[in-house]
Amino acid sequence: MHFSELTAPEQRVLGCLIEKRWTTPDQYPLSLNALRLACNQSTNRDPVTGYDDDTVYQAAQRLCTYGLARLASGHSSRSTKFRHLAEEGLGLTREQLAVLAVLLLRGPQTPGELNARSERMAPAQSLADIERVLAELGDRGYARRLGRRPGQKEDRFVQLLGGEDGVEESHDEYVRAEYVRADPPPPAAYPDPAPAPLPGPVTDPGLESRIAALEDEVAALRAQLEELLS
Repeated sequence: MHFSELTAPEQRVLGCLIEKRWTTPDQYPLSLNALRLACNQSTNRDPVTGYDDDTVYQAAQRLCTYGLARLASGHSSRSTKFRHLAEEGLGLTREQLAVLAVLLLRGPQTPGELNARSERMAPAQSLADIERVLAELGDRGYARRLGRRPGQKEDRFVQLLGGEDGVEESHDEYVRAEYVRADPPPPAAYPDPAPAPLPGPVTDPGLESRIAALEDEVAALRAQLEELLS
């Protein structure tokens, strides 16, 4: 087994275990229910999934076989719990794992996006630090430069734990979507007047992090409630 052959559920489970270790340490290791909720979050995930318990459990079990996770249920625990072993299995530091987790959970990202979205998992890093980490991940074969989107100033980077086939599929889908958007339908003979433009959204650099933190808290509470009711 080579780590570039991880399936989509395995990648999602690994990313969630890495993320939740540092964002919700009180709920870590994760029960199967909490892990499923983390995988299927509607925010901070791309794509959004609907994995069932069996899919998540089988993916976590395979990660245990690969040496990337292990069971962590104590004698007093009523539920199966998992923790990741990515530091040992992949030989990466916390800063490197934080960047890799964002790529696993959200797909291709620019260094600026990675800088903002990894800050809850690792000590504050500068853009130069993120570039260095990406270069280190590239040297290890865990990530590579993908190229920039039209209108973006930064190149994007993608993780390679699923191999190059998944990267090419993602890139081809993006190119097709851009082509469709770039080829609008012919204008109507008598077009309606254009509506007045709406005011742009208020930008808040910390808003995304606060929303992500709230999402983590809600997911943890839901997992606790479901375990109490089960």
